[in-house]
Amino acid sequence: MKKLIDVYPYKIVESKVQFLVFKRSSKKIYAGQWRMIGGKVQPEETSWEAGLRELREETGLKPAKFWTIPSVNQFYEHKSDMIHAIPAFAAQISENAQIELDDEHTDFMWISANDAAEYLKWPEQQRLMKLVDEILTNDIQEILPEWIIEI
Repeated sequence: MKKLIDVYPYKIVESKVQFLVFKRSSKKIYAGQWRMIGGKVQPEETSWEAGLRELREETGLKPAKFWTIPSVNQFYEHKSDMIHAIPAFAAQISENAQIELDDEHTDFMWISANDAAEYLKWPEQQRLMKLVDEILTNDIQEILPEWIIEI
């Protein structure tokens, strides 16, 4: 069984959260779709280590803060007849970070959580992006210490 991860890179500009999304290459799965970072967990790594690796491979970035989103991306895949429960991570990126795309992507842009449905076609990814936004902007909610991954 393949283990997968999702990563939602974001930056905060003037108290507003912006999420980094990527346009998939025509030669890759999900060709031409806008997506966040996703990937497979290698046998020798944990899910959170895979998230950091995928972020580095796909953007050249190391996050200022990396934390577990307190929910999972869950969906059914008919080809394998499996239900996937994918750990999701949020990665705070510095405001002026330079993005270095790999060959999996042809473009990137920063969007708000309100724009998620316009770009992300998977409802669970839209939901997780909105959850991260809510955690970061809601006065009642906060990133709990237990969610933060020391890197």
